Amino acid sequence: MKPKNPLTFRHRNDKTILQGGFISLAKLNTKYIGLIFISPWLIGFLSFQLYPLVASFIYSFTDYSVLRSAKFIAFDNYIRMFKIDKDFLHSLKVTFSYALMAVPGKLGFALIVALLLNIKIKGMSFYRTLFYLPSILGGSVALSALWRLMFMKDGIVNNMLQSMGIPTPDWLGDPHIALFTISSLEVWQFGSSMVLFLAALKQIPQELYEAAKVDGASWASNFFRITIPLITPIIFFNLIMQTLHALQAFTSAFVITGGGPLKSTYLVGMKLYNEGFNNFKMGYASAISWVLFAIILLVTLLIFKSSDTWVHYNDKEGA
Repeated sequence: MKPKNPLTFRHRNDKTILQGGFISLAKLNTKYIGLIFISPWLIGFLSFQLYPLVASFIYSFTDYSVLRSAKFIAFDNYIRMFKIDKDFLHSLKVTFSYALMAVPGKLGFALIVALLLNIKIKGMSFYRTLFYLPSILGGSVALSALWRLMFMKDGIVNNMLQSMGIPTPDWLGDPHIALFTISSLEVWQFGSSMVLFLAALKQIPQELYEAAKVDGASWASNFFRITIPLITPIIFFNLIMQTLHALQAFTSAFVITGGGPLKSTYLVGMKLYNEGFNNFKMGYASAISWVLFAIILLVTLLIFKSSDTWVHYNDKEGA
């Protein structure tokens, strides 16, 4: 006779029992088994997301640094932020200017590329992959460092302009164009928005364009009367996501310009980093992060509120 496997399953009273093991599954409630399986994610969420979130909110009402214990100071951090600290208000202005340049530029460029990649020609799959590559690299430090080398005074961009006899600006040293330089890096990473636009364009029924062609509609009329209205849900989604990303930007300003020149690229992310890790004012940095969170929430709500007037959904049209 073959010896019985000590780890075999058998059914008794519709309950599965693991013989020879240390745990009887029949004695465990199903919900606890589920908790065991999600425990790695749950531990990570509680340790690295929920706890820091709650702790930063508490620290925002304290005078706290890593060198001494926290001292409760009520709303002093928030009062200082808006009444005393001029750098914070300046960083807010710079951040909104950055977002106003980066977000429309990124979405506009992504839509133009998506329209070009929607044309049916041979080898289009290769071109789509090629245009998506910048987004795979993401907003990494290495990519920001490469951007800095390209736009230095004697970098490749100025060398190309000089060879064509075009004046060469100081991209990173001129306070009037430094913010544009780092926002162009954000625009260059248009791949994720482009993919979503391309998917939306492919969902538009071709019968609409054929009917418009019979009526003698121009390309511009098709674009503004058919294409744009039908992809407004994707425009809305991309607008929300890219606005959130732009208002939290940090890496490009930190690596490329360090917030300069003359703090012309001093984003809120830079201000938060300097207060927390250079000045060791963790309580004040926490207060800045919560004000930034409130601003992002307000901007998001305003975009959602405005969507009723310009975003068109098929279910609304058919209602």
